[in-house]
Amino acid sequence: MDTQVLAAMARWPDVPAVYGWLSLTESGHWRLHPAGTALQQPESPGEAITSPQILAFIDRNYSADPQGQWYFQNGPQRVYVRLDAAPYILHTTTDAASGRLKLRTHTGLDIRELRALYVDETGRLYMATDRGPALMAGRDLPAVLDALGPDAVAACLETGRHTLTHSSLIQGFPASPVPLEPRTRAALETLLGFRRLPEAPPGAAHAGPPAGGPAPH
Repeated sequence: MDTQVLAAMARWPDVPAVYGWLSLTESGHWRLHPAGTALQQPESPGEAITSPQILAFIDRNYSADPQGQWYFQNGPQRVYVRLDAAPYILHTTTDAASGRLKLRTHTGLDIRELRALYVDETGRLYMATDRGPALMAGRDLPAVLDALGPDAVAACLETGRHTLTHSSLIQGFPASPVPLEPRTRAALETLLGFRRLPEAPPGAAHAGPPAGGPAPH
């Protein structure tokens, strides 16, 4: 987290958290919900955040609490995030030295280790990584499927059985193969240890924008 954010947390340790103000899409885009209704209206799209400075600020100060609820630390205040899919959304880039696919989170963190792969009932590919639970972004999924082998995920879906997989074309695979398992979307929250919809304690604020930081436009 930013030094000034850590300083603000130390100076004002008891600022109440807010809920329903921010969401993360399946594509890895932050969305603003000015009325604070992201949790009451889980399908609401919200509004695009267009400021590069604010987007970078959110990315740098994004974390999770012990209950697996993810938040943006906005100065001294936690702003809990509705996850439309997973805490991290992965995109691909190419490593200049090796030519292999590199997986990178929507916040700009490179994946150093893949620990397990999961495919849900709709064919979306989730991953347990050293950075945390992640979903492969739809636009980048075909390249990853090709690198895994065109039949690996399809066979997992068709048979309903787990298998082991490895790819020398993707950075982050350990020396030994990792499991590839079919799981329902609902089961993945428990398995990977995150909550898509954070649970606000009684009396918590939903409306925004939060106090103590810039309004993200």
